[in-house]
Amino acid sequence: MFSRALKPAALAVQNGAKNFSTTSQRNFKVVVAGAAGGIGQPLALLLKQNPLVTRLALYDIAPVTPGVAADLSHMNTPAKVSGHKGPEELSAAIKDADVVVIPAGVPRKPGMTRDDLFNTNASIVRDIALSIAQNAPKAIVAIITNPVNSTVPIASEVLKKAGVYDPNRVLGVTTLDVVRAATFVGEINGVDPTSVAVPVIGGHSGITIIPILSQCQPALKLSDPAKIKALTERIQEAGTEVVKAKAGGGSATLSMAYAGARLTASVLRGLKGESNVVECAYVKSSLTEATYFASPVVLGKSGVEKVLGYGTLNEFEQQLLKAALPELAKNIKTGEDFAKK
Repeated sequence: MFSRALKPAALAVQNGAKNFSTTSQRNFKVVVAGAAGGIGQPLALLLKQNPLVTRLALYDIAPVTPGVAADLSHMNTPAKVSGHKGPEELSAAIKDADVVVIPAGVPRKPGMTRDDLFNTNASIVRDIALSIAQNAPKAIVAIITNPVNSTVPIASEVLKKAGVYDPNRVLGVTTLDVVRAATFVGEINGVDPTSVAVPVIGGHSGITIIPILSQCQPALKLSDPAKIKALTERIQEAGTEVVKAKAGGGSATLSMAYAGARLTASVLRGLKGESNVVECAYVKSSLTEATYFASPVVLGKSGVEKVLGYGTLNEFEQQLLKAALPELAKNIKTGEDFAKK
């Protein structure tokens, strides 16, 4: 059984936000699959600035992909950028990757849930996972494509079929939930949000997003249960808040790119041997009856080195977990069933 002591983990979630720019003699190839999209372009921009990235391979089916690569290649940072357009160039993009970040897929529009995206995005993740199995079986795979609760199981099943599955190397990016929670708590507490650490567990949609506000560091300056409930619901529905605010013009792309770059930076820091690199991520887990579950994890040279657990929940948070697990189990089954067809 994994340790459920969370105090060090909560502090280390904050450590994940410290910076993207640590220096090292060892550098890495990172692939952005879906690099021409609303998340992919700003994500690639941020990764081009990371000195741990030696090679940045951009893949998308969009015709502009080589142009995005050419544009980024003019930045005076060390990473060498290559652009790969269309399914026929996917293998070349993926080959020998250390990390593959997948934001590919269609974005949410007003009135859509993450589950509404399933059929299109599931096929995209399946095909990219198959290429990873063939061209970079040891890569760390960080999946942004929604619905994350289902797409992570899809990628896992594809890698299993190919005989190269390592559960420590497949992560769902739930970092945006952590970033949002820290931002909103920072506003309430009147402090710099980078000084705030809030573990967020469960999954990455609606009621499966469980911010553990009782473990917030520094402590949340709210005691009214109604206000805590309202803050919890704002964190859970923050993606919808952005979709509505963009009025049909897109979903959360810039903040998601920032969150994706943060997780990728932490993965790279772990790969190069830095100790105590902790982020929340959606991974294969035995913490609950849900076979995939987001919680703080230690990142190291082989991906996820340890799942830290979620500590002691108060009564409100226990009820959130109880409500989330059936939905999470349903999402996981949907992904696994798709992959097995």
